Amino acid sequence: MPTRPNFDASFRRSLHDLFVWRRDVRRFRPDPVGEDVLEALLGVAATAPSVGLSQPWRFVVVEEGRRREAVRRSFSACNAAALAAQDEGRAALYARLKLQGLDEAPCQLAVFVDPEPEQGHGLGRRTMPETTAYSAVIAIHTLWLAAEARGLGLGWVSILDPQAVTEALDVPSRWRFVAYLCLGHPADRSETPELERDGWERRRPVAETVLRR
Repeated sequence: MPTRPNFDASFRRSLHDLFVWRRDVRRFRPDPVGEDVLEALLGVAATAPSVGLSQPWRFVVVEEGRRREAVRRSFSACNAAALAAQDEGRAALYARLKLQGLDEAPCQLAVFVDPEPEQGHGLGRRTMPETTAYSAVIAIHTLWLAAEARGLGLGWVSILDPQAVTEALDVPSRWRFVAYLCLGHPADRSETPELERDGWERRRPVAETVLRR
């Protein structure tokens, strides 16, 4: 059996820095992401935990221009609707936010989940079938951290119509859309979330998010 590495204090400090500097990136340089780098990142994502060892995530590398444009149209329509739904005090601020990197990111990925994969034989899903989607999200976060560790940035575009994206990418009908990700070299860096810098929201102290019983 392999010997477990020693994750010492120096490693833990670096790991903490990785968590802090992992941000939702929306501004990218045009530099390409090498195919070998992408394959390595997807390999790391595949090490994420999953319910019943089902590995229900399905990554789709979106390369064709017409498919990317279909996703872009979905964002434009959904974002316009979201802007119209903002109250008067928030609409102007919302309109100034940059909420996607679809025009700049050299690498784009869609993440789906197979909600009933044969792998895992249903273990752990009987009472909580949503754990397949949770597993896919953990894989996304693993990919996010791995990208940051390589100096890359990742942004999650959530203002999309899941059905439109599913149809645009021509994936099996049983798959369920989870996320659309932009990956590339960040145009800028900050340890502070962009939405906080732009005045949209503040991060809550840990004490406000923990309940003891």
